[in-house]
Order: sequence, then C-alpha cells, then structure tokens
Amino acid sequence: MDSAHRCGKYRVEREVLDEQRLEEVTQRKTYSDTHPPLTQQLKDSLRCTAPRLKHAVMSSMPVLYWLPKYSVWDYGMPDLISGISVGIMHLPQGMAYALLASLPPVFGLYTSLYPPLIYIFFGTSRHISIGTFTVLSIMVGSVTERLAPDMDFLITNGTNITAEVDVTARDSYRVQVAAATTVLGGLIQVILGLVKFGFVGTYLSEPLVRAYTTAAAAHAVVAQLKYIFGVSPTRFSGPLSLVYTLKDVCSLLPHTHLPTLVVSAVSMVFLIAAKELNSFLSPKLPVPVPVELITIVAGTLISSYSHLSSNYTIPVVGEIPSGLSSPSVPDVSIFGEVIGDAFALAIVGYAISISLGKTFALKHGYKVDSNQELVALGLSNTVGGFFQCYSVCPSMSRSLIQETTGGKTQMAGVASALIVLVTILKLGPLFQELPKAILASIVFVNLKGMFKQYSDIVTLWKSSKIDLVVWLVTWVSTLLFNLDLGLAASITFALFTVIFRTQLPTYSVLGNVPGTELYVDIETHREAREIPGVTIFRSSATVYFANAELYLEALKEKSGLDISKMIIYKRRQEAKQKRRERRAERRAKRQAKRERQRSAKPLSGATVFSVDDEAGRWGDTYMDGDVTVKEEQGWTERENGTVFVIPTTPRTPDGHCRWEYLKGGDPDCTSLGWMSELQDGDTATLGSSSEDTLSRDLERVSLGSLGKWTWDIHSIIIDLSTANFIDTVAIKTMKNIFQDFSEIDVDIYMAGCQASVVEQLELGDFFSESITKRRLFSSVHDAVLYCLDHRGASSSPRYEPSLPQRMVLKDIVHKTEDG
Repeated sequence: MDSAHRCGKYRVEREVLDEQRLEEVTQRKTYSDTHPPLTQQLKDSLRCTAPRLKHAVMSSMPVLYWLPKYSVWDYGMPDLISGISVGIMHLPQGMAYALLASLPPVFGLYTSLYPPLIYIFFGTSRHISIGTFTVLSIMVGSVTERLAPDMDFLITNGTNITAEVDVTARDSYRVQVAAATTVLGGLIQVILGLVKFGFVGTYLSEPLVRAYTTAAAAHAVVAQLKYIFGVSPTRFSGPLSLVYTLKDVCSLLPHTHLPTLVVSAVSMVFLIAAKELNSFLSPKLPVPVPVELITIVAGTLISSYSHLSSNYTIPVVGEIPSGLSSPSVPDVSIFGEVIGDAFALAIVGYAISISLGKTFALKHGYKVDSNQELVALGLSNTVGGFFQCYSVCPSMSRSLIQETTGGKTQMAGVASALIVLVTILKLGPLFQELPKAILASIVFVNLKGMFKQYSDIVTLWKSSKIDLVVWLVTWVSTLLFNLDLGLAASITFALFTVIFRTQLPTYSVLGNVPGTELYVDIETHREAREIPGVTIFRSSATVYFANAELYLEALKEKSGLDISKMIIYKRRQEAKQKRRERRAERRAKRQAKRERQRSAKPLSGATVFSVDDEAGRWGDTYMDGDVTVKEEQGWTERENGTVFVIPTTPRTPDGHCRWEYLKGGDPDCTSLGWMSELQDGDTATLGSSSEDTLSRDLERVSLGSLGKWTWDIHSIIIDLSTANFIDTVAIKTMKNIFQDFSEIDVDIYMAGCQASVVEQLELGDFFSESITKRRLFSSVHDAVLYCLDHRGASSSPRYEPSLPQRMVLKDIVHKTEDG
C-alpha cells in the first residue's frame, strides 16, 4: 500500500507545514528583529516625549487621573457615608491592634491616620482600607519584644532590683524599633515596585496565605491571653516561642485576676451576640452597627464611673496624649537587626494588599497595577514610619465595610482619616479609663473569621493533596518557627512542591481521534487510535535540567524501545564483524588447501563445529551422500554461539537421520539467562521439528540480548506544546534523542514548539545538517502526515535472519526430512 493510501484517512486539505516552510510562508521575524541591541533598548527607555512623560506621571500618581473626573454629586455622599463607617471601625481596631504590636494604643490611631492619606495619592485600588491589621501587628510585636524586652527596663535602686518595669522608657524604645522596622520595610517595597518586582506576591499561593494567617491568629490569641486572664507571663522570642509562652500562661492560670477575667468574659459575650445579631439584620440595615465602638464607649463609661482601675486593679489604657506628634527620623542603627523582619513584613503586607485589591477590582471592573500597589504601600509605610506608625496593609473587614456601604473611590479614606484625626485631637483623653481587657476581647472576637479557615483542611483534602500539604506545613512552621522564619520555610516548601511536580509530570502516548486533527492520551480516551508506525510522546511539563533525564527514560519506556541495549548490541556486532573480516582474510589463505581436503576422504565419526568458528565450512560446498549444499554467497555474520552436533550414524531405512544440537549463549551477551549451560546431557532432540520452529528458536538465541528486536515504530513525534522554555541541558538531551534513535533507523520529529522555544533552540545550536528545521512541525497532525508520507506503516525496522542462519536451517531440515 502506497503512502497516499496509508495516510488518506488522516489527510487535510492544506499543505503540510514544517518549521522551515512555516517560516517561509509567514515570513517570521529574526531574533535581531524582535530583540534590538542593548544600546538601542537603553536609548529608547531614556527617550523623553510629552506623551511618555504624561503617562509616567499619571501612572506614578493615579490620583491625578481620577480626581479631576471626580463627581461630587455621584460619588460624594456614598464616599462620605462609607468613610465615616470605616473611620468608626478604625478607632477600636487601631487601639486594640496596637496592643498586639506591644505599643501604646495611641500609636495604633496614628497608624490609622497617616498611611491611608498617603495611599490616596499613589494607590490604584478604589475600595481597600489601609490601616492596622492583625497579622502585621503580631509580626511587629515579635520584633519590639525581642529587641526591647521587659528585662532590659527594670527599675534599679542601688543593689536591689525591684519587679517594676520602666514602662515609659520601654514603650519609647519599642516605638523607635517599630518605626525603624516600618521605614525599612517600606523602602524594600518601594524598591521592589520600581524594579517591576510586583509579581513577587504570586509566590504566596492562596493556601499558603490562608494557613499563614490562621497560624498568626493562634499567635494573636496567645499574645492576648495575658490581658484576658490578667497575668504577666514571660514573653519568649525565636523558634518555639509560642509553645513556651503558652506553657508559661498555663502555669499562671491559678493566679488569674478574676475582675479582669469577668470584664473579658462579659465583653466577649456581648461582642459575639451583637455581631451575630448584626449579621442577621445586615440585609435590612443600610449601615452595619458599630459594635466595637459601642463596646469601647460603654466599657470606658463603666470603668470611669465605677473606678475599675483603682478599686479592682484592672489594667487600663492610661494616658493618651492629645494632639499630633512631630515627625522624627528613625534610628538607622536598628536597621541591621530588623532587616529580615522588615522583608517579611513587606512581602506579607503586599500579598494581602494585592489579593484584596484584585478581588474588588475584578468585582467592579477596573484594573489594579501590582507594581504601583507595591510602591503605594511602600510609601505609606515609609512616610508613616516618620510619624511613629507601624506597618500597615488593608483589612478585610474594613475593606468590606467600605465597599458594601457604597464607597466609590479613595475619598472614603479621607473621611475615615478625619474621624481618626478628630479622635486624636479631642476625644483621645476620654479613653484613658478603657480596660485593656476590652481591647483584647475585640481582638479575640475579630479572629473568628481566621479560625474558620481551618475548614480549608477538609476542602483541600477533597480537591488537592499537594495544596493541603502546603497548608499544613505552613501552619506548623509558622506556629513553631515564629512568623518570620515560618514564612521563609513556607515559601521554600511551596517552591519545592512546584519543582517536585515538574520533575514528576504525566507522560503519555497520544492517539488520533477518528475524523479529527485532535490527539489525546490513549490511556484515558477509549476512542483514540494509535497511528501505525508512529509514536506520539508528550510530557505535561516543560523539559529542563531538573527533569531532562527522567524525560529520556519516560520516552524509552513509552516507546517500548530500550535504546541503550539496542545501541550496545549494535556496537558489539560491529566489533564482531571486524573480527570476522580478519578471520575471513586468514581463511582465504587456506582456501585451496580446504578444497583438496574436502574431496580427499568422506566424513567419519562425530563432527562438532560451531557457527562461530567453522563458518567457512558451511559457506563452502558440503557433500553428504547425494545431498549437496552450495555456497550462495560469502558470509561472515555470527549471531550466536550455537553449537551443532551431527551424529555419524548412517541414515535409517526410512531415509531420515537423527541429529542433536546444543544451545550455547554468546559469551558477550549477558542477558541470555533463559538459555541452558553447555553441560553434559543438555541436549534437545529435534527429529521432527519444522522449519518455522527452528527459525523462531534460532532467532531467539541470536537476539536474546535485545529487549525488543522486532519493533513496529519507524517515527517518534515529540509534542512540545506544553513547553514554554528549554534550557541548554534539555537541548543537549534532545540532540542525544535524535542521534540515538537514528542509529536504529527511527526518525524523531518535534511538534507544537512555541516561537520562544524555537528561538532558544536556535541560540543553543540545536540545528545542524542532520537535524534541520524540517524535523519541526507546527502541529502534531502535520508531523503525522509527513511521517506517513515518507515512511508509512510498512517500513518499520524488523529483524531478518542472516544468510548463514538460513543456510544452516535449510541444510538441517533437508537432512532431517529428505535424508
């Protein structure tokens, strides 16, 4: 059957395009066309034009884009209502989360004032609310308590050391540490944003972030236990600090301050009940009820009129200075001690910010620039650090309030900042009698949403085991190694899972869906049909240095060709062929003498000869009575070490003679374990064997060292449509595949290469005289049509017994059957 008939059912009404022909048809641009010289790129980047300058200014300060278009009539009232609602939430959260950062509550109010004002000018999200956040507050608190522990500020009196701590000096130094950490973290964010490194947040997957915030919530709970129970545990830092702190708190439970515990319990019961009622009535309420603010006001009034601080020694917030503090330069000498913490704060804060920003942008149909968001958040932290603020990022609860109450732009942030400003200037002193236990209760109740994230375990168990492992490793490492080391360990493990998945991709052999140009995995699609003589191989991952060797092994396994053994066998046979040629030269010198000896006397006794050692005898004329075997052509092949034993007994009256042969393995072939050893009695009587049986058996002996000598594959198509890049190691592996399979007469083709992959192949000197672009095809179907046109299904390599073996078999059969 000719090639036209063979591939007729796969034919398409168009030209079959390989890469070279495709480039001619499409007039593909060269690498120099798409990649101008570095000097030209630098020159273009530095060229300044009016449109480019305008775009740069607008993108750097987005407020210049939307503020001139701001409609007071359309957006003014919704933004005002939204801003007031968010501002009311800022007050309790700012003071409560300041306790998590181990700072006086007023600095939480500062943090709720300055950074949101900076973000208005540089941010691209319209709905997120910048300010204090639980996780970042805990991370800042771990830094401040590590560098400014209570033990360093004990008041001394001569040689006696009292248990009293100089709170003023301690808090002052902690503010310096927090401000320095915040400024450094902000600078890191600005630099990353300017160098277009906004994609760094993508390395924090959703399971990782959710597990990290869940573990951070556990840190927050432990940090607030001292305020809930009114105890003073020792604060530990470093790995296992959470375990040590929790152990110390449990040991102090018998010394719980009951009035403080009562205030905490009452506050939590009220907050939980009010929040549940608020959620139930939220569809009917235009604005959520400010439960936290009501709790703070009520707690402050009760504490002031009942004198809880003096009568029951319940810790209260204390003095809150009115007015704004002047900006100050942070202590640069602290930078070296907090650089790791600052980097962790920068990455975590940005990850939370960009995830919330993209969520609201997708919902309302606008775009958030990840790089500009990084710059905006960095400037908010940097400027805020000069005003004694600590690290900020958006809060989910405040952002939801800003969006659900009708906020349209960041002008809502201006309204919320005004609420905080009025509180700092005029209302701050009114909260001096507020019990710290109430603030701790607010933190405790607000963590309910994070604790609900434990349900992710069940969800991920059903959907993705690997994501579940990432979640669990992140949670455990964050709990045990603290927040900074836990984040580093989590990101490292998450990246290892990516590498692990690329090293163990799914390898498949593709088949054609009848009547289409589609090719799918034959193991998962019953209707897919293999192309005769063609193996189509695909990996689900990019081929690169980490999985190149595995890729080659999978190709051998899926094709069924043990290429290594086959090449080794071929080279052994080539070496043997050279040895046979040298023996043939020596035999030629004795040719005349053998001819004289052949006619001198008849055969007598048992003659033992080997195909290996006595090949010349079988190649010449041999006479036994009236049976003559003539030399059809010279041969020098030795396919095995089979030894034939011809008995000397004459023919029986029925015209047949009995003969036996011994199977002896090739001493160079180590894989012939199925053959028997040359021992006494290891013989087989084959008086009535047929020629087919003998041929199959001799072929088996000859090719025992090959895992598969007879194969039906003439072409292998490597589908690289899943590859988005290819490195030098993979290029070298591909070259080896082409070279190795060509030695056994199997053609290799590549299909579906992206333009970038073709460019990398060109730069890696992949193409040569033997491997041209004619071996690359734009699609698998084009490659299949080419293979069938040029090789077809009938041109597969197949073993044929050599001439000497056929002659030996023919002679033996004649001796056996004809006498």
